[in-house]
Amino acid sequence: MGNEKNGAGRSGLDEGTYAHKLFLADFLREPVIRSAMDTLSLPSGSRGLDAGCGIGRHTLWLAEAVGADGHVTGLDLKAELLDHARKTAEKSGLSDRVSFRQGDIARLPFDDNTFDWVWSTDCAGYPAVGPLPVVEELARVVKPGGCVAILAWSSQQLLPGYPSLEARLNAPCSAIAPFVKGKPPESLFLRALGWFRDASLEKLSGHTFAGDVQAPLSDDVRNALTLFFEMLWDDARSAVTPRDWAEYERLCRPESPDFILNLPDYYAFFTYTMFRGTVTTSHGSPRS
Repeated sequence: MGNEKNGAGRSGLDEGTYAHKLFLADFLREPVIRSAMDTLSLPSGSRGLDAGCGIGRHTLWLAEAVGADGHVTGLDLKAELLDHARKTAEKSGLSDRVSFRQGDIARLPFDDNTFDWVWSTDCAGYPAVGPLPVVEELARVVKPGGCVAILAWSSQQLLPGYPSLEARLNAPCSAIAPFVKGKPPESLFLRALGWFRDASLEKLSGHTFAGDVQAPLSDDVRNALTLFFEMLWDDARSAVTPRDWAEYERLCRPESPDFILNLPDYYAFFTYTMFRGTVTTSHGSPRS
């Protein structure tokens, strides 16, 4: 996978860990996620929550957006991710603008009306519990007039020239299937405007942001794309034909002589979709 060991050195993480995968993924995702953040026009000096912050890189981007007088709290369930987030913040020069706390987005450890806004990437859009209670919980901690924004990966075309194969691989896609199987249509991410409406948010909007890459690819982008091939499709083997699986391995394994990222004219794109709404009323008593 090319320069992955160098990436591991920059991240301070062991290769193969979930935290390291998040680090690699941002080489592909960063421009798109920052574009989505920019459209929110977060007020300078405001205080926000990054719900499901992972290794904290997005928390730092949000802190840059709110300026020196603002503050962003990152929240995640996994202590090991938060440890890395704190170390990254210390090295960034932004440690005075951020803090990190362990907790569950379905039961936030904050009083009502604590934040000016809440943001969540690739987390609140795929809750283990029903989505409406999660959106209501996010809205609970936002002051009236503030916004709730959730962003999630929504599509991709990563195998140029092989649209039918990619469609068949996507059907049982490991990154999406656990959040789709057996669930009603209204609980799926692209129906999030309904969740926001039912949570009594107003000024609702949805917007899709596209990111793209083209050859020649940097080692970092190659590593990120290889990671996404694995994350999206490595569990599809039992759900596709042997012929399709052989084609997947031929095109998507770095050791293959036909590895698709070696194409001199490689081009691919992916999308992230953001839904947002405004909190208009104050909430009840704080949760313990």
